[in-house]
Amino acid sequence: MEHGASSQFEAATSQWIHLIGVGIEIFGVFIIVVGIIWSSRYLFQRSDASRYDHYKISIGRSLLLGLEVLVAADIVKTIAIELTFVSLGLLAGLVLVRTFLSWTLVLEIEGRWPWQREPAAMRHGETPDSRRS
Repeated sequence: MEHGASSQFEAATSQWIHLIGVGIEIFGVFIIVVGIIWSSRYLFQRSDASRYDHYKISIGRSLLLGLEVLVAADIVKTIAIELTFVSLGLLAGLVLVRTFLSWTLVLEIEGRWPWQREPAAMRHGETPDSRRS
């Protein structure tokens, strides 16, 4: 009897953890969709030439946050299933792909790799355009 109750508890716990992972995944997708909708305000509010740049940066930030939440969901869902080398390999592949996407988004948004230091002028609020004037 003791073994049956223990395995039922493990199965129920695994199922709940999997459901929590799915909930986190849905939240990540929600962040991306709402971020894209919210970013669209830049297309309609601004009339200057920089509206596309603001739109692109805002969408990129939404994607970055959403990708980080999706990676967290993958980790939680992997914990819920029985760990095997195959499931760990799949998790590692997903994390690698999403990390690469995050890095390229940071490069697109900020013009530098995540591990590169921010130029001193940029840290003090100066933009490349303001230095030219």
